[in-house]
Amino acid sequence: MVTIRAGTCTATFAFEVGQSIDLDQCERLLSTTVRQTIRPSRRAPAHFSYRPAALRLTQAAGEQFLGTRGCTSVHLVLYDFGAAAVGFTFPLAGATLAALIPLSDQLYGNQDLQTAARQRIESLLATVRPAVTRPRLAEVVEDYVVFELESVTPAVDTESLLRDQGSTLAQVLRGELTSLSTQEIGDALAGTLSVSPTDLAIVDWNAAVLLDPDPEEARLVLEFANVQLLELRWLDAELDAALEEAYDRLTQRRRGGLAGVRLHTPDLDRIGELQADAAILFERVSNALKLVGDQYLSRLYRLVSGRLHLADWDAGIVRKLDTLEGIYGKLNDRATARRLEVLEWIVILLIAFEIVLSLVQG
Repeated sequence: MVTIRAGTCTATFAFEVGQSIDLDQCERLLSTTVRQTIRPSRRAPAHFSYRPAALRLTQAAGEQFLGTRGCTSVHLVLYDFGAAAVGFTFPLAGATLAALIPLSDQLYGNQDLQTAARQRIESLLATVRPAVTRPRLAEVVEDYVVFELESVTPAVDTESLLRDQGSTLAQVLRGELTSLSTQEIGDALAGTLSVSPTDLAIVDWNAAVLLDPDPEEARLVLEFANVQLLELRWLDAELDAALEEAYDRLTQRRRGGLAGVRLHTPDLDRIGELQADAAILFERVSNALKLVGDQYLSRLYRLVSGRLHLADWDAGIVRKLDTLEGIYGKLNDRATARRLEVLEWIVILLIAFEIVLSLVQG
């Protein structure tokens, strides 16, 4: 039996709160914030960090969740690209590894925690609203759970833990109370990363287990990846709506004369605005965390990116941006053609007027 001597569990919820956030102004509006930076516990490039650094606020945990297991602290994080995250921390000291299975089941899609997280974001947004461009608290939310095992007894090496406790770890990662098949266990444990014989990171699509005496930086990377997933989901949905609107504008009934020329001007302006907003958000989200070199945190980020299929979301968004660009081009070509047609009629009328005038004068 593996018992946790020191450790915590953090359930994080990510939200879309605006187009962008002025973090410097937020610092002036909030008196107890700190800049959240990543301090690699292992060797890594010095410029491995957020750009700009996210803003972190720690609050007291007033609510009771998960029965008798109390929440020790709550942290809120604001990102400049318009996202926010709320993390609830629960102690694990004294619990067995098997006891994490029902805890994971309780945390999976926990509506009480999600509601509490949304309420805290609403309260924070009311304070920092002047620093948020186009403030909105979207319905979409992404949650992720990280189990941080700082020390366990008896001390185990990575290979022994995976061999002897693999089934238990898989149930913890998937939040499943019933035993899993060999195939499902293998899939749940497929995303592993280890630097020494006594540390281990197991990353799945909804949860991760970190066996590490100093897991904070690894957890920050996992939480950031969850925020990225939320933003990509939000952007994908926004692009779907933008494409539908752009297609409606492209296929609407053509009007003749000068009205047909004027019709395309607001269409082009609107689609251009949609393109710019989507492209800027995509760029900010994609470049908020700088990763250089094949170091531990970089490898961990690539691992969680694969489990969350961030590359697939990126590819889908790029395709939709290209489609939006194509619709913009077609509308622009149509507007150009209409302008040329009107100009041709103007030239014809001028020539006709000149002929009539010459006949009258003669």
